[in-house]
Amino acid sequence: MDYENLVKLANDIKKNAYAPYSNFHVGAALIGNSGKVYTGVNIENSSYGATICAERTAICKAISEGEKSIKAIAIASDSEDYTFPCGICRQVILEFADKDLVILCSNNNGKYKVFSLNDFLPNAFVFEK
Repeated sequence: MDYENLVKLANDIKKNAYAPYSNFHVGAALIGNSGKVYTGVNIENSSYGATICAERTAICKAISEGEKSIKAIAIASDSEDYTFPCGICRQVILEFADKDLVILCSNNNGKYKVFSLNDFLPNAFVFEK
């Protein structure tokens, strides 16, 4: 799958976000090492700590269906600015990818920038398994 299609999936799925508190809809789409694509949205909760980001939703779906690692992930939101993964999502992404993972950060117009996970976590905490 090419980057543009992954970004489009992330933009399309964000309509399913449950965001009654922030009204900030985020979608994510990832490609597992198997080649299968998984999507996720942010799901808010009135107890804000129970909120889950779109990236983690997609990762949880992928891992629960047997994926062991991911190749690329796209993130999209309602914003005109590019949408980047939060700190918690960066650490969770690292758990299931290597530092060369492609992260596509897009805006509401479908424009995107390409980064590696190493761009966001150059000195990441990694527990050797």
